[in-house]
Amino acid sequence: MSSRTTPGNGTRDTFTGVLLENTAAQAHRDALVYLRDDTAGSPPVRVTYAQLDTRARRIAAWLCAQDAVGRQVLLLHPPGTGFVAAFLGCLYAGAVAVPAPLPTDQGRQLARVSAILRDAEAMAVLTAPELAPALEAWLLAEGMTHVRCLGTDGDGDFADPSDWRAPDIRPHDLAFLQYTSGSTSEPKGVMVTHANLLANEAAIQAWTGTGPDTIGGGWLPHYHDLGLIGHILQPLYAGGTAVLMSPTAFLKRPYRWLKMIDEYRLTGSGGPNFAFDLCVRRVTDEQLAGLDLSGWRVAPNGAEPIRADTLHAFAERFAPAGFRPETFFPCYGMAETTLLVTGSTPELPPAVRTVDAAALERGELSDPVADAPVRTLAGSGTVRDSEIRIADPVTGASRPPGTVGEIWVRGPSVTPGYFHNSRASSESYLPGGWLRTGDLGVLDGDELFVTGRLKEVIILAGRNLYPHDVERTVQTADRALTAGAGAAFAVQSDLGEHLVIVQEVRAAAVPGGDLRAVATAAQQLIGRHLAVPAGNVVLVKPGTVRRTTSGKVQRTLMRRLFLEGALTPLYEVLEPSVRVLVSDAGDQALARGERSLERVSPA
Repeated sequence: MSSRTTPGNGTRDTFTGVLLENTAAQAHRDALVYLRDDTAGSPPVRVTYAQLDTRARRIAAWLCAQDAVGRQVLLLHPPGTGFVAAFLGCLYAGAVAVPAPLPTDQGRQLARVSAILRDAEAMAVLTAPELAPALEAWLLAEGMTHVRCLGTDGDGDFADPSDWRAPDIRPHDLAFLQYTSGSTSEPKGVMVTHANLLANEAAIQAWTGTGPDTIGGGWLPHYHDLGLIGHILQPLYAGGTAVLMSPTAFLKRPYRWLKMIDEYRLTGSGGPNFAFDLCVRRVTDEQLAGLDLSGWRVAPNGAEPIRADTLHAFAERFAPAGFRPETFFPCYGMAETTLLVTGSTPELPPAVRTVDAAALERGELSDPVADAPVRTLAGSGTVRDSEIRIADPVTGASRPPGTVGEIWVRGPSVTPGYFHNSRASSESYLPGGWLRTGDLGVLDGDELFVTGRLKEVIILAGRNLYPHDVERTVQTADRALTAGAGAAFAVQSDLGEHLVIVQEVRAAAVPGGDLRAVATAAQQLIGRHLAVPAGNVVLVKPGTVRRTTSGKVQRTLMRRLFLEGALTPLYEVLEPSVRVLVSDAGDQALARGERSLERVSPA
């Protein structure tokens, strides 16, 4: 028997029911606070639970009139409160929300959103009123004239909120599609049900202790799973307040994030590892002196590999502002598990373990040997409502304790699959409810240590090298090499496997502009610390290394761009056999272009 999510019935088996209950309990409390990007000191935008509920009902009433129940609705909003109202309006209407980035004129972003529009089979687009005309023109150019476009921000008169009647929403109905950021492949739409969403929100609450006193939020994009589920929906689920700022504001001035945590007394806010690195590098002593971070209780660090040295550096740098190491909440998850799989124990410092590097390359977790190379791992916590298996990626058999294998997950947060993509679903979603994550890891007791990505492991001379280990080593060779802005991968020639490193460099910071010396230093450091030949180093300008929306380096894409000759190096040193690979690819691309020109040229 299904349950109807209607106002006042106290149903909590969908997110809509939870929000209706929280609204009834505290209608006039701030649900959302959005900090504007301008420098004029404009006051923040505040939206109470009652106002948010009214806006969601208005949007839901319009969607129901468009027969949107059970159909996909693309959400294309700038940062702000409008997206949240539109997302909740979809849930109220029983429609399937599809958050996505705005289709800017940048080729990669435009192509990505166009692909999402088609893959999701969206019947409508919701956006900000000022963007609606441009998006209508975009839909026309895409040949999607059947897709309606509506500007939903504010208190528009496009529908009457009192006309909303809650549809029959069941726990296993789809709530939204979360398109993966595609670090190793094309984006796929992960189907997230209401049951998945509530299970993960409940697990996050159990981990972090959120409640009505919670003030959470952050700067991550609302179309990113951590930004949506962690920064926006978790505070609303707990009956607290979400304080938000734009990603651009953070990237321009990381200090603004910490100042927001201080000024608005956020209890929980986090981001990918690079965000904490950026704060360490960019926040000045003068800015630090004015910060009070003592009220910050939970700082999630996830969405990309967690670096032990980042945890240490951030805790040390911001200790004078009241930041405590146990505030860190290292965690692990992905869109396919709604969000989190593991998280650290509150009020305990992050788990860090130093192991023998050679043993780890063999897939074993062993204590260091005297005078031998070591690797320091940061733990990602323990499971809450799920199961983890460390499996042999070939046979599927469980690996012995203390050995590296593929991380498999089972539990109520594991989603049912990819939207209209049975092939990809069958590869990752296995019988018995297990999800193959494609990540490599090892359990030390109950603590999960993530060691790398299965598809990105570099096999060189019989050794398994993890790309981020190579990248970190390179980035210590010179101060001009940007931390977290490199991609290491392997290419195959007739002579075997070759290691290639593409690394961003701030050329202006190199004395005398001697990039050759920088590349040589990187090669020598790899040889000394990793004992592998590093004959191929490509130095590129900042912004060249591609990332996903969560900051993950897209190594597979960088490998393809390298082999296609699509990179513009500031300086490179390549082995002859590798240079031939790039030259051959470039010649083939040129030939394809010439053939294309021949087809379109007049006779």
